[in-house]
Amino acid sequence: MTLYVLLGPTAVGKTEFALQMAEELGSPILNCDSRQIFRGMEIGTAAPTAEQQKRVKHYFVGTHDIGDYYSAALYEQDALKLIAELSHTHEALLLTGGSMMYLDAVCNGIDDIPTVDPLVRETLRNRLTQGDIDGMRAELHLLDPDYYLTADTRNPKRVVHALEVCYTTGRPYSSFLTRERKPRPFRIVKLGLRRERQELFDRISLRVDKMIAGGLIDEARRLYPHRNENALNTVGYKELFRYFDGEWTLPFATEKIKKNTRDYAKKQMTWFAHDTSIQWIDL
Repeated sequence: MTLYVLLGPTAVGKTEFALQMAEELGSPILNCDSRQIFRGMEIGTAAPTAEQQKRVKHYFVGTHDIGDYYSAALYEQDALKLIAELSHTHEALLLTGGSMMYLDAVCNGIDDIPTVDPLVRETLRNRLTQGDIDGMRAELHLLDPDYYLTADTRNPKRVVHALEVCYTTGRPYSSFLTRERKPRPFRIVKLGLRRERQELFDRISLRVDKMIAGGLIDEARRLYPHRNENALNTVGYKELFRYFDGEWTLPFATEKIKKNTRDYAKKQMTWFAHDTSIQWIDL
């Protein structure tokens, strides 16, 4: 069985390309976007529409509530289980998305990190909500200096997750990171979509304008009471939350969404550039 992995930066055009490719292959689409997994975020995550999902069967779209815990490790388990089931009836499957860690989890595997104690998770989340990120950084430096030196400690999610493992297991988080590639019982073919940079940035700007016109503000307002959930630490929502708080005007928040989306696209392109197994398609 062959797993085709269609990847590329946000707004490059994966959705329509994936629909046509899935129809050619006779395959469902396995979504690999870490935010489209959550319900209620359809506009801000550019999730496939009901019409598109009727056209081709989709998995991992709108399967979890905003407050549910989900991770690349859980996605690896769920995706591999589904691929094994579908391989009995399909010679080829299509997985598509732009979430780097989730793509890597399926293709290469990630380290087996112990399940975190729910009470530890809740305690650390409350501390983060109360603004104690500096204190948690200091604790991580004390408990796991090796990880602290290599991790992006500006990312609160990285700090909190490492501490969750440290406190749950009594061991440094870095002791679980072997980075060994895991064998897969299927062939993997990676196809990457790309465009000239300015064209991609223009598409991002146009898509943000369409999202705003299509109801993103109302969607974000409905989600505002849940703003501290990790799922909503996402471009498009966090900027509008600051608009709702009166910190920013709507035009300024909109421009920040565009800029932050461009920055995310650049991060994706840098990540993908290191993978020599990707066959690139210039759109």
